[in-house]
Amino acid sequence: MELCTRTVTSFLLLNPSFSSNSLLLPRPNICTPFKFNSLKLSSFSPHIHRFLSPPTSSPFTLSASSSSSSSSSSSSASSVAVAEEQDHLPAELKVTETEQPNSRVRLHVEVPPLVCEDCYKRVIAEFMKQAKIPGFRPGKKVPESILISYVGSKNVHNATIESILRRTLSHAMTSVTGRALQDSVQIVTKFSDMEETYSSLGSLRYDVLVDIAPEIKWIPDNNTYKNLKIVVEIDSDIDAHKASEQEFRRRYKSIGALKVVTDRGLQVGDVAVLDISATTIDQDESNVKNIPSAETKGFNFDTEDGDKVLPGFLDSIIGIQRGESKSFPLVFPETWKQENLRGVHAQFTVECRELFYRDLPELDDSIADKLLPGCTTVEQVKDFLLQRCLEVEQTAREQATDNAILDQISKMIEVDIPQSLFEEQGRQLYGANLLEIQAKMKLNEQQLASLSSPKAVNEYLEHQKENITNLIKQNLAVGDIYRRENLQFASEDLLKEVENSIAEFKRQKQEYDEERVKEQVQEILEGAKVLEWLREHAEIQYVTK
Repeated sequence: MELCTRTVTSFLLLNPSFSSNSLLLPRPNICTPFKFNSLKLSSFSPHIHRFLSPPTSSPFTLSASSSSSSSSSSSSASSVAVAEEQDHLPAELKVTETEQPNSRVRLHVEVPPLVCEDCYKRVIAEFMKQAKIPGFRPGKKVPESILISYVGSKNVHNATIESILRRTLSHAMTSVTGRALQDSVQIVTKFSDMEETYSSLGSLRYDVLVDIAPEIKWIPDNNTYKNLKIVVEIDSDIDAHKASEQEFRRRYKSIGALKVVTDRGLQVGDVAVLDISATTIDQDESNVKNIPSAETKGFNFDTEDGDKVLPGFLDSIIGIQRGESKSFPLVFPETWKQENLRGVHAQFTVECRELFYRDLPELDDSIADKLLPGCTTVEQVKDFLLQRCLEVEQTAREQATDNAILDQISKMIEVDIPQSLFEEQGRQLYGANLLEIQAKMKLNEQQLASLSSPKAVNEYLEHQKENITNLIKQNLAVGDIYRRENLQFASEDLLKEVENSIAEFKRQKQEYDEERVKEQVQEILEGAKVLEWLREHAEIQYVTK
């Protein structure tokens, strides 16, 4: 009789130790000077106006907002584009800078009438070039009053305000150039308020909010990271000798036959198919509750894994026979992974549906090739498995060390994290998780749309706030150390990794931005160099848990 190999893992029984290892993610681009010549003014919303860097660099283009009912006027207004680089203004702006929480700056900009008038003239000149007014030949000068009547005074006003914003924003942002975070600039003044000010005073006032590169403060001083004392906890499961023995035993068991036990109860070494349920124990029977996560049907239980289940569970079912049920109390230990079950007294009921023993072949060199193809002796199999487990152990120790270092340095800094940086990092993490889910589950379009919705993303950002914040602090700390210690990596390493990354994108038939790929690879190499430097200068103690 063949044993059904369904894998049904009970969280209550197996008490999994979920890894909290954090990955060194590419640091967001926080120190790139603000690129005014790649800004595009989006259509105005009544309440908030955002300036975003498009994927490719382009002239700063303005599309005039229009509420005119005339289709010809609207068409003419929306086609006006004034693509200019930062130029000399006929008068100085008055800019007041105020610091805000979360590494944000508010700039209050006052544009004098002289600048507004100059922008108005440019807009009129542009309309003059593009407007096709009946009765006037193309290129022929049209009286301003007729032009405004044709285009619409509101369209002219809107286009002028957009021109003023486009032309003055770069001047207004001078004080934060080199500190402003890309994609974080917002004009927060209502467009209707700007219209009113311009119409009544001939001038313009607007407020800009911009996130700036956060300042990092090391506690207690700037040298605190140079002599780290790190305690690294190593899971006993990654011990190479123990892991290789377990793998050898697993392979050996896999070539044995499972046979039905008919004349005895469960012994260590057997495999049982169990139905399990559990309830809380309470003197007041009305308070007794089921424990849903302990309910499982057809649970394949290898008794040699008894150390991985709830303490006392294996001992309580030893001797159970096929078709028999047993009920027994157990207490969840205070170290149990699920906090809500720690110390809970539970009554378990277990029914043994099937019971098998393993009929294993003689353990000699004749089965070596079955244990590991290409091997001729059992000792050769053991040596190969040990070598592979040693490599895994070394990788795991290095990863655990890096994680411990990153966790330590993130606690040594104080930093006011900008909201735009938090959202960028959070969306990167969410996107990576979504890609992983899609690869595993092959989501349909409806499921993908639901998981990609603003609501789903915002819920993720809220639930993962602490984790995202810690990752940002780690990345900022790493970047600061890289600069302070003047660390460098080989340029050929950068070229090689960029080529590998691009090749992978092409293999997966995914679009990519070569410049962004290069930036991310550079950030990763910088991070690796910092971790290497910190390991060399740290006092590291390893503790097996």
